[in-house]
Amino acid sequence: MGMMNRRQFLKWGGLVGAAAITTSCLPREAIKGGSKSITSAKRKLNIVQQTHFVPAYDSWFDKEFVPKWSQANNVEVTVEHLAFADLYPRAAQHVANQSGSDLFAFANLPAMFEGQTVDLTDVVTELEKKFGKMEEIARRSTYNPKTKKYFGISDHWVPFPILYRKDLWDQVEPGSKPDTWDDLLRVGGKLKAIGYPIGIGMSPELDSNTTLRSLMYSFGSSVQDEQGNVVINSKNTIEALKMGSALFNETMTPEIFSWSSSSNNQFLLSKNCSAIQNAISALRTAEKRTDDLGQLIYLSKICAGPTRRLGPANLVNVYTLWKFSPVIDLAKKFLVDLISDYATAFSKSELYNLPSFPGTVPQFKSLLDSDPASNPRGKYNVLADANTWTTNLGYPGYGNAAIHEVLDTFIIPKMFALTAQGQMSPEEAARWAEASIKPIFQKWKSRGLI
Repeated sequence: MGMMNRRQFLKWGGLVGAAAITTSCLPREAIKGGSKSITSAKRKLNIVQQTHFVPAYDSWFDKEFVPKWSQANNVEVTVEHLAFADLYPRAAQHVANQSGSDLFAFANLPAMFEGQTVDLTDVVTELEKKFGKMEEIARRSTYNPKTKKYFGISDHWVPFPILYRKDLWDQVEPGSKPDTWDDLLRVGGKLKAIGYPIGIGMSPELDSNTTLRSLMYSFGSSVQDEQGNVVINSKNTIEALKMGSALFNETMTPEIFSWSSSSNNQFLLSKNCSAIQNAISALRTAEKRTDDLGQLIYLSKICAGPTRRLGPANLVNVYTLWKFSPVIDLAKKFLVDLISDYATAFSKSELYNLPSFPGTVPQFKSLLDSDPASNPRGKYNVLADANTWTTNLGYPGYGNAAIHEVLDTFIIPKMFALTAQGQMSPEEAARWAEASIKPIFQKWKSRGLI
């Protein structure tokens, strides 16, 4: 999954910063079960969202769900799919023009755009009445405790387990698996020695961002505390950096410093790699091949560290509704209806989209267990408790605008790379990260969003 470069980020980030402090809002149009009358004249609803990593989901969404919903509601719906790297620049363009879309789905934090989005508290309330509480991962990615506003709503989130070659792990240490970071280091060294290194990126791209935060969280380190204070310069971060350096030196190769968002997937699928951390899309791709690779790849939970077993979701899909939309009532109804049908969406995504409202998929565990492509059966059961070892970006606080900017400027992968390449000591790298992050938090606090 790609991310924008710093120049792109700064270009649209300045625009969003100006929009974020906008305090005026459109009149709120409540929705109660979609009961607002739809006129006989066909209205239009424009949606922008990411191209899904599982093609079957987009096929269902575009060719089944949307046409049926359009006909039932007498609405002309247009759906545009974009690559991840194109989402935020396009959103900034729509904000600048005050037109272009009604619903805009971000594959990660849209908190910077809060000043331009409709508060969706009413939609959240309605869905929770029907299906029970939303996942905390989703809430902390869509709610701002400072402004008391739901700037978006999440339909799904994506866990980030370890994908490993069980045959290779059994070969060097029978019965082993990457359950802890120590396991990954110990067994990974043996696997590299026989030509099958570990693949954990330390480059400016999303998967490196996510994996390295998993390493930090499991060592008790984080960018911010629960109150939104920068706490990255800590003993815990220093220990995580030491582990990252050891993993690179003993289990990996230098290519990981120049990886793109698809490199770890390609590395695993090349059959030259023993383990990566990724969404299940990489395994789904292997299962569709004619060789036996899909049978050899197994799933394991995020590696446990000395403090906990915890890491951020690979992505949390968040729909935002622009204030400038002329069809706010229709857009809210669409969101309610989509999320209400999430048992279908979950299946069509091939178990990739974990529901943000668990009550919408009561058969969740049985669907994992009976997945038809799983060989052996039950391979995906490891995801049954993924919500206990997955959290939001910004843990232990909320996914706020500053956390988003830290993510998109790749400070965390740079910090690990500086240490692993020997350019800085762990202590120096932690101080560098702190000095880089604090001004970001100060900027967004001054704008009243943290």
